Amino acid sequence: MEYLTTIEMSKEWGISSRRVAILCEQNRIEGVIKKGKTWLIPYGAIKPADGRKNNHSQRGASKC
Repeated sequence: MEYLTTIEMSKEWGISSRRVAILCEQNRIEGVIKKGKTWLIPYGAIKPADGRKNNHSQRGASKC
C-alpha cells in the first residue's frame, strides 16, 4: 500500500499540513499510521468533513 505524508496530503486536499495532522490525531482519517513523528496516510484516503463549520447560522446576518 502506498502512503502519503501530511505535507503531500495537504497539497492534495487544499488544507494545511497541521490540519491534516490534527485529523490524524483525532482518528478522522481511516488507515493512518504514525511512524516516529510522521503520520502516513493511505493513498486515496477520503477527506473528512470539516466539523468546525456551523452551516445552520450565519454571523452578522439580520434576522428579519
